[in-house]
Amino acid sequence: MESIAWMAWTLPTAVFFVLLASTLGVMTWLAAAYPEAERVGVLRIPTTRGDRLFVSL
Repeated sequence: MESIAWMAWTLPTAVFFVLLASTLGVMTWLAAAYPEAERVGVLRIPTTRGDRLFVSL
């Protein structure tokens, strides 16, 4: 357990993970409520909403 002793759950860390979890929850809800079509971007690669979220993170 000493190898992870440096991990401190501070308020900013908790806020980050809460925002990340809520973003994933909203993305899951959007995928179920509004099925999406793939989009083709500047590089002409078809992407989905989840792909764009992953790249933006």
